Amino acid sequence: MSDILDDFLPKPPDPADGLNVTQDSGVTNTMKHLQDKIESVLEECGKIIIGQEAMLELILICILSDGHILLEGVPGIAKTLAAKSVAKTIDADFSRIQFTPDLMPTDIIGTSLFNMKEAEFIFKKGPIFSNMILIDEINRAPAKTQSALFEVMEEKQISYDGIHYQIEYPFVVIATQNPIEQEGTYRLPEAQLDRFLMKIVLEYPNRKDEIAILNRFKDTSGPPDTTILSTMLTRADLQALKDAITKIYIKDDIITYIADLVGATREHSKVYLGASPRASLALMRTSKVVALMAGRNFVIPEDIQFVAPHVLNHRLILTPDAEMEGQTSHSIVAEIIKSNEVPR
Repeated sequence: MSDILDDFLPKPPDPADGLNVTQDSGVTNTMKHLQDKIESVLEECGKIIIGQEAMLELILICILSDGHILLEGVPGIAKTLAAKSVAKTIDADFSRIQFTPDLMPTDIIGTSLFNMKEAEFIFKKGPIFSNMILIDEINRAPAKTQSALFEVMEEKQISYDGIHYQIEYPFVVIATQNPIEQEGTYRLPEAQLDRFLMKIVLEYPNRKDEIAILNRFKDTSGPPDTTILSTMLTRADLQALKDAITKIYIKDDIITYIADLVGATREHSKVYLGASPRASLALMRTSKVVALMAGRNFVIPEDIQFVAPHVLNHRLILTPDAEMEGQTSHSIVAEIIKSNEVPR
């Protein structure tokens, strides 16, 4: 795991704190093996992506949590490249959909075609029938097309002509949007934003990282070549990680802490609409993945604090006064985390 997450998370607590931290050698070896698998994905992506280690970790946390991701940032900071790189390191089908104002729902989910040989209609599946789906500029498509997409994201199935078509596991949508350009875009409603497990807001790289990017690609032409990346996670690995995550221990005090944080968003004077129980479940799921990535079989408060800004920031609607004051959902979440008592 990158130094960002390693530095953020403290060492495992003492057994006197009331957690069952004793693990037999079999469990320890399994956890180490899974942790190494996750580390290998991050290292492989690091061959192309520079200075966005935290973003890669958060994307992987969402994938292992079986959730969808919204990447927001100005053009040219590797949103699309990061999604393609992570998908390349996982043994899963990948598809890319460019959202445009004339995109129709059938362009995503598929449509019926008449088979003249059989004299019947057959359903031709659309690009959404994949495992890792990259959607570029999700806010470019009209509301009708967005709604069709979000239905698939929630139900993980498509109903067409009375027949249900299941989406195979894993199924992760990685969507990007540009917060600057508003002309020709369709704002995502709050109820649809809630379908995303995380909204990851990206910033420009610092000077050191930008110099490293220039040095890395100074002898190449064209876009970075993702074919140099190798597959690090198989479908069996993903299933093993999914099973391991369900076994991560989370004590009652931590569950109460999650409920208190989410509840505080509903009572904050600067928040018009707070987070729903779906956000609480998202915090619990993602914090378990963070614990696994850190090599622990239990959740600590710092795991919650690491994912909370990204899980909650798109689920809050601020009051007009807060927006006039220049406050953001990130600053509100940071204030809530700071003001809530941390269980020990």
